[in-house]
Amino acid sequence: MNILFVCTGNTCRSPMAEGLFKKILADKDIKNISCSSAGLFAMTGDEVSQNSVKACERFAVDISDHRARRITSYILDETDKFVCMTNEHAASLSLYVPSEKIIVLGGGIADPYGGDLETYIICANLIRTALNEQFDEITAEESE
Repeated sequence: MNILFVCTGNTCRSPMAEGLFKKILADKDIKNISCSSAGLFAMTGDEVSQNSVKACERFAVDISDHRARRITSYILDETDKFVCMTNEHAASLSLYVPSEKIIVLGGGIADPYGGDLETYIICANLIRTALNEQFDEITAEESE
């Protein structure tokens, strides 16, 4: 199963979600699920926000090597489940993929872009909590 975490620029929320979810998968010793992240309006190659890196370090997660990438038709085709940071992201994606494949994380995660480190730590904690609470929903296989 391939899971894609989606936000706007792929430098803050979705990379944090990807890194935190990979840690959850590793802690649960789950090897048949892969995840990545991308942004609806990302500038491919942009570096991850340093505050996102520092916030994830609080949870023993290293996302410092992450580089932004924009969602492409190839990514859409290769993804089984899309985990969006907002309802607006989900609405945009629903123009291209079935809505059954789309989940909004935590009812929506506010963008910390431009905030201080504490804002990013709060955001990372909200993401981590939502990932754990919605783990079964995120990893559920869709019935054909």
